[in-house]
Amino acid sequence: MDAAEFRRRGKEMVDLIADYLENIEQRPVYPDVEPGYLRSLIPEEAPEEPDTYEDVVKDIERVIMPGVTHWHSPYFYAYFPTANSFPAMLADMLSGAIGCIGFSWAASPACTELETVMMDWLGKMLKLPEDFIAGTHGQGGGVIQGTASEATLVALLAARSRAVRMILASDPQRPETGITSKLVAYSSDQAHCSVERAGMIAGVRMKKIPTEQSDKYAVQGETLRRMIQEDKAAGLIPFYFCATLGTTPSCAFDHITELGPICNAEKIWMHIDAAYAGSSFICPEFRPLLNGIEFADSFNFNPHKWLLVNFDCSTMWVRKRSDLIGAFKMDPLYLKHDHQESGLVTDYRHWQIPLGRRFRSLKMWFVFRMYGLKGLQDYIRKHVELAKEFESLVRADQRFEISADVVLGLVCFRLKGSNEVNETLLKRINNGRKIHLVPCQLSGQFVLRFAVCARTTESRHIREAWRLITQLAEEVMQELPH
Repeated sequence: MDAAEFRRRGKEMVDLIADYLENIEQRPVYPDVEPGYLRSLIPEEAPEEPDTYEDVVKDIERVIMPGVTHWHSPYFYAYFPTANSFPAMLADMLSGAIGCIGFSWAASPACTELETVMMDWLGKMLKLPEDFIAGTHGQGGGVIQGTASEATLVALLAARSRAVRMILASDPQRPETGITSKLVAYSSDQAHCSVERAGMIAGVRMKKIPTEQSDKYAVQGETLRRMIQEDKAAGLIPFYFCATLGTTPSCAFDHITELGPICNAEKIWMHIDAAYAGSSFICPEFRPLLNGIEFADSFNFNPHKWLLVNFDCSTMWVRKRSDLIGAFKMDPLYLKHDHQESGLVTDYRHWQIPLGRRFRSLKMWFVFRMYGLKGLQDYIRKHVELAKEFESLVRADQRFEISADVVLGLVCFRLKGSNEVNETLLKRINNGRKIHLVPCQLSGQFVLRFAVCARTTESRHIREAWRLITQLAEEVMQELPH
């Protein structure tokens, strides 16, 4: 394919994408295929001779689309949203074309510098403390990670490295293995499974802090304090706490204004995971949910969930970049460059687990400029309003109950009755393939999660989804033994 054909095919592909997204709600939201469906539809081996572009495009509808879960359908209400906007897609095209691998400033100065500035822009939208803004003289700053899971792991590894350094500074004779075997980290029992996985990868024990429905599934300061004292008395070394703002099951918020001072007093690294909810903090009415950020060592959320920046773009800030760099810095001769010790440049390879990185900040630059802060705030508010509309429909039906506070764009609800009846209802909903939901467990109860996800979701989609849910609920309840 030469440049002339690329111009033609590129325009065709833009039309194909626009048609797909404009007509997405006409497709079943969830695929009707069995595992392994795709292998029989394509040859066993790659072709010896080139296929035509026309043949490849024909196979998109034949091979790919039957097995796609349409995350951007206005009938998709599962998990949490994944962002999608035309400016971000255009920026991704440009990123692919430039094709740089931005592991150091010298590898592509614009790739590094735009990222630093975009992270400052976004930090200011969130009104983060000055410590987290790189500016030109700051000690903190931001970095784009691939996912919140990576950010949690990076923060945990940096915390482990800092804890070991601090102990060795006061007791240089102590063997390092004797320190790491006693380290203990904490997270809520509502935290994402990736937090527990980070502990497994880092080789440190991770303890789950129990939460209660009466506390709205939030970690309480007193519970954390008690666990820390018990672990210290047992000879363990508490070093890391991952607080969650907007948990995956129910969008619960840990009390970081209580938890932060405890972590600071105990020299425990506090990382805040706000993967989904973080986008909402650009709205003044939701910014109080972030109060307590001033006590954190690191903070992360995913613009690729709810801020119209396509995957992947997980933004992470640290109070002291030296804590991060201290854990990851490697400088082989082939990666050294003239400016690296000048203090004027950032080499993001020291801030992450992989070496290579895409030019992801272009997506932020396009989206922030083409929506503006006001446009982004309007988008968040619209989703919250739609969730509130769904909540009011649920509350108006005596057969159903709301299982957790509706704070943002997630509604947790269930049919009054057994877990089995709710499992049956969810199975019927998803087998119908008109709308798609996933469940969670709250206080032993099987609960349905309804998350407003797609950029194009409107009130009519919410009402249609509710009509379908109530219709299926009626069928399920009629089948119950009287």
